[in-house]
Amino acid sequence: MTVTHTPSRAGAPRLALTLTAASLMVATNLFGAVTAHADDSPSVPPGTEPSASAPVKVDPNDPDLKLPEGATLAAPKVLDIKSVVEDQGGEERREDTNSDVTFALQAEVLFSKDSAKLSDESKSRIAAIADEIKKQNATRVRVFGFTDNLGSAAHGDVLSRQRANAVQDVLDQELHDPNITFEVRGYGEQYPIADNSTEAGRRKNRRVEVTFPRSESGN
Repeated sequence: MTVTHTPSRAGAPRLALTLTAASLMVATNLFGAVTAHADDSPSVPPGTEPSASAPVKVDPNDPDLKLPEGATLAAPKVLDIKSVVEDQGGEERREDTNSDVTFALQAEVLFSKDSAKLSDESKSRIAAIADEIKKQNATRVRVFGFTDNLGSAAHGDVLSRQRANAVQDVLDQELHDPNITFEVRGYGEQYPIADNSTEAGRRKNRRVEVTFPRSESGN
Protein backbone atom coordinates (compact mmCIF):
# COMPACT_ATOMS: atom_id res chain seq x y z
CA MET A 1 0.00 0.00 0.00
CA THR A 2 1.41 3.43 -0.92
CA VAL A 3 1.21 6.18 1.66
CA THR A 4 1.30 9.79 0.46
CA HIS A 5 3.26 12.04 2.82
CA THR A 6 1.25 14.77 4.48
CA PRO A 7 2.45 18.36 4.40
CA SER A 8 4.73 19.62 7.18
CA ARG A 9 6.45 22.85 8.10
CA ALA A 10 9.36 23.76 5.87
CA GLY A 11 12.47 21.84 6.77
CA ALA A 12 10.80 19.66 9.34
CA PRO A 13 11.97 16.03 9.14
CA ARG A 14 9.35 13.33 8.93
CA LEU A 15 9.02 10.11 10.82
CA ALA A 16 7.39 7.17 9.04
CA LEU A 17 6.10 4.26 11.04
CA THR A 18 4.59 1.14 9.57
CA LEU A 19 2.46 -0.72 12.03
CA THR A 20 2.66 -4.39 11.27
CA ALA A 21 0.14 -5.23 13.95
CA ALA A 22 -3.31 -5.80 12.48
CA SER A 23 -6.26 -3.69 13.54
CA LEU A 24 -9.91 -4.56 13.31
CA MET A 25 -12.02 -3.44 10.37
CA VAL A 26 -15.37 -2.02 11.29
CA ALA A 27 -18.75 -3.63 10.69
CA THR A 28 -20.90 -0.53 10.79
CA ASN A 29 -21.31 1.91 7.91
CA LEU A 30 -18.70 4.57 8.63
CA PHE A 31 -20.80 7.47 7.56
CA GLY A 32 -24.55 6.84 7.76
CA ALA A 33 -26.71 9.94 7.67
CA VAL A 34 -24.51 13.03 7.43
CA THR A 35 -25.01 16.75 7.79
CA ALA A 36 -23.14 19.82 6.61
CA HIS A 37 -22.53 20.99 10.20
CA ALA A 38 -22.23 19.45 13.63
CA ASP A 39 -25.27 17.88 15.24
CA ASP A 40 -26.00 15.57 18.15
CA SER A 41 -26.79 12.38 16.23
CA PRO A 42 -25.04 9.26 17.57
CA SER A 43 -21.67 8.65 15.95
CA VAL A 44 -18.20 7.53 16.98
CA PRO A 45 -14.71 8.18 15.58
CA PRO A 46 -13.12 5.66 13.20
CA GLY A 47 -11.54 2.74 15.02
CA THR A 48 -13.99 2.77 17.92
CA GLU A 49 -16.84 0.89 16.24
CA PRO A 50 -17.68 -2.80 16.88
CA SER A 51 -15.44 -5.29 15.11
CA ALA A 52 -16.60 -7.08 11.98
CA SER A 53 -17.46 -10.74 11.69
CA ALA A 54 -15.40 -13.03 9.50
CA PRO A 55 -16.73 -13.28 5.92
CA VAL A 56 -16.46 -17.08 5.94
CA LYS A 57 -18.19 -19.19 8.58
CA VAL A 58 -15.95 -21.71 10.31
CA ASP A 59 -17.40 -24.92 11.69
CA PRO A 60 -15.66 -25.62 15.03
CA ASN A 61 -16.71 -29.28 14.73
CA ASP A 62 -15.04 -29.81 11.35
CA PRO A 63 -12.92 -33.02 11.67
CA ASP A 64 -10.16 -31.42 9.58
CA LEU A 65 -9.48 -28.86 12.29
CA LYS A 66 -6.57 -30.13 14.38
CA LEU A 67 -7.23 -28.74 17.85
CA PRO A 68 -5.92 -30.08 21.17
CA GLU A 69 -8.53 -31.86 23.22
CA GLY A 70 -10.71 -29.35 25.04
CA ALA A 71 -9.49 -26.39 22.95
CA THR A 72 -11.91 -24.01 21.21
CA LEU A 73 -11.57 -21.56 18.35
CA ALA A 74 -11.16 -17.87 19.13
CA ALA A 75 -13.80 -15.47 17.84
CA PRO A 76 -13.25 -14.76 14.12
CA LYS A 77 -11.88 -11.33 13.22
CA VAL A 78 -11.43 -9.39 9.99
CA LEU A 79 -7.93 -7.94 9.86
CA ASP A 80 -6.76 -4.68 8.37
CA ILE A 81 -3.24 -3.31 8.04
CA LYS A 82 -2.58 0.26 9.17
CA SER A 83 0.22 2.56 8.03
CA VAL A 84 1.09 5.81 9.84
CA VAL A 85 3.08 8.83 8.64
CA GLU A 86 3.70 11.56 11.22
CA ASP A 87 5.64 14.80 11.54
CA GLN A 88 8.53 14.40 13.94
CA GLY A 89 6.79 16.74 16.37
CA GLY A 90 3.48 14.95 15.94
CA GLU A 91 1.75 18.11 14.71
CA GLU A 92 0.28 16.30 11.73
CA ARG A 93 -0.42 12.61 11.32
CA ARG A 94 -1.81 10.47 8.52
CA GLU A 95 -3.21 6.97 9.00
CA ASP A 96 -4.03 4.68 6.06
CA THR A 97 -5.96 1.44 6.29
CA ASN A 98 -7.38 -0.70 3.52
CA SER A 99 -10.65 1.20 3.79
CA ASP A 100 -9.96 4.73 5.08
CA VAL A 101 -7.57 7.68 5.25
CA THR A 102 -7.41 9.79 8.43
CA PHE A 103 -5.55 13.05 8.91
CA ALA A 104 -5.10 14.30 12.49
CA LEU A 105 -3.96 17.89 13.03
CA GLN A 106 -3.02 19.15 16.48
CA ALA A 107 -5.08 22.15 17.54
CA GLU A 108 -1.94 24.25 18.11
CA VAL A 109 -1.09 24.23 14.39
CA LEU A 110 -4.63 25.29 13.48
CA PHE A 111 -5.86 27.65 16.18
CA SER A 112 -4.78 30.03 18.91
CA LYS A 113 -5.40 28.94 22.50
CA ASP A 114 -9.11 28.56 23.28
CA SER A 115 -10.00 29.80 19.77
CA ALA A 116 -11.76 28.36 16.72
CA LYS A 117 -10.34 30.90 14.25
CA LEU A 118 -8.01 29.30 11.71
CA SER A 119 -4.64 30.83 10.83
CA ASP A 120 -3.51 31.33 7.23
CA GLU A 121 -0.89 28.59 7.62
CA SER A 122 -3.50 26.15 8.90
CA LYS A 123 -5.70 26.82 5.88
CA SER A 124 -2.86 25.69 3.59
CA ARG A 125 -2.63 22.43 5.57
CA ILE A 126 -6.36 21.87 5.20
CA ALA A 127 -6.15 22.64 1.47
CA ALA A 128 -3.59 19.83 1.12
CA ILE A 129 -6.05 17.45 2.80
CA ALA A 130 -8.73 18.59 0.35
CA ASP A 131 -6.37 17.64 -2.50
CA GLU A 132 -6.10 14.12 -1.06
CA ILE A 133 -9.89 13.87 -0.76
CA LYS A 134 -10.10 14.71 -4.47
CA LYS A 135 -7.41 12.14 -5.26
CA GLN A 136 -9.36 9.44 -3.43
CA ASN A 137 -12.62 10.50 -5.13
CA ALA A 138 -14.28 10.55 -1.71
CA THR A 139 -17.84 11.82 -1.45
CA ARG A 140 -18.33 11.41 2.32
CA VAL A 141 -16.02 13.10 4.79
CA ARG A 142 -15.91 13.03 8.60
CA VAL A 143 -14.54 16.04 10.48
CA PHE A 144 -14.23 15.43 14.24
CA GLY A 145 -12.92 17.81 16.91
CA PHE A 146 -11.37 16.79 20.24
CA THR A 147 -9.92 18.53 23.30
CA ASP A 148 -7.94 17.54 26.38
CA ASN A 149 -9.55 17.13 29.80
CA LEU A 150 -8.64 20.58 31.16
CA GLY A 151 -11.54 22.92 31.83
CA SER A 152 -15.17 21.89 31.90
CA ALA A 153 -16.48 19.10 29.72
CA ALA A 154 -19.24 21.39 28.43
CA HIS A 155 -16.70 23.98 27.25
CA GLY A 156 -14.64 21.27 25.56
CA ASP A 157 -17.70 19.97 23.74
CA VAL A 158 -18.52 23.44 22.36
CA LEU A 159 -14.93 24.33 21.43
CA SER A 160 -14.27 21.01 19.70
CA ARG A 161 -17.47 21.38 17.68
CA GLN A 162 -16.60 24.95 16.67
CA ARG A 163 -13.13 23.85 15.56
CA ALA A 164 -14.50 20.93 13.56
CA ASN A 165 -16.93 23.30 11.85
CA ALA A 166 -14.11 25.72 11.01
CA VAL A 167 -12.10 22.95 9.33
CA GLN A 168 -15.16 21.68 7.48
CA ASP A 169 -15.87 25.19 6.14
CA VAL A 170 -12.40 25.39 4.57
CA LEU A 171 -12.67 21.88 3.13
CA ASP A 172 -16.03 22.78 1.62
CA GLN A 173 -14.57 25.91 0.03
CA GLU A 174 -11.57 24.03 -1.35
CA LEU A 175 -13.56 21.07 -2.67
CA HIS A 176 -16.49 23.12 -3.95
CA ASP A 177 -18.34 19.90 -4.76
CA PRO A 178 -22.08 19.57 -4.01
CA ASN A 179 -21.74 15.77 -4.22
CA ILE A 180 -19.60 15.66 -1.06
CA THR A 181 -21.41 15.34 2.26
CA PHE A 182 -19.85 16.00 5.63
CA GLU A 183 -20.36 14.55 9.08
CA VAL A 184 -19.10 17.06 11.65
CA ARG A 185 -18.85 16.31 15.36
CA GLY A 186 -17.34 17.82 18.51
CA TYR A 187 -16.38 15.19 21.08
CA GLY A 188 -14.61 17.34 23.64
CA GLU A 189 -12.43 15.21 25.92
CA GLN A 190 -13.91 11.90 24.73
CA TYR A 191 -11.71 9.42 22.82
CA PRO A 192 -8.23 10.59 23.94
CA ILE A 193 -5.30 9.12 22.02
CA ALA A 194 -2.66 9.98 24.64
CA ASP A 195 -2.23 10.42 28.38
CA ASN A 196 -3.98 13.57 29.64
CA SER A 197 -1.76 13.66 32.73
CA THR A 198 1.12 15.17 30.71
CA GLU A 199 1.23 18.27 28.51
CA ALA A 200 2.70 16.21 25.65
CA GLY A 201 -0.27 13.87 25.85
CA ARG A 202 -2.80 16.68 26.12
CA ARG A 203 -1.29 18.32 23.04
CA LYS A 204 -1.97 15.17 21.04
CA ASN A 205 -5.53 14.97 22.35
CA ARG A 206 -6.29 18.55 21.26
CA ARG A 207 -6.85 17.77 17.61
CA VAL A 208 -9.14 17.77 14.57
CA GLU A 209 -9.42 14.56 12.55
CA VAL A 210 -10.53 14.33 8.92
CA THR A 211 -11.48 10.84 7.70
CA PHE A 212 -12.68 9.65 4.30
CA PRO A 213 -12.80 6.35 2.38
CA ARG A 214 -9.99 5.14 0.19
CA SER A 215 -10.80 4.33 -3.40
CA GLU A 216 -9.11 2.00 -5.88
CA SER A 217 -8.63 4.85 -8.30
CA GLY A 218 -7.03 6.92 -5.55
CA ASN A 219 -4.39 4.34 -4.61
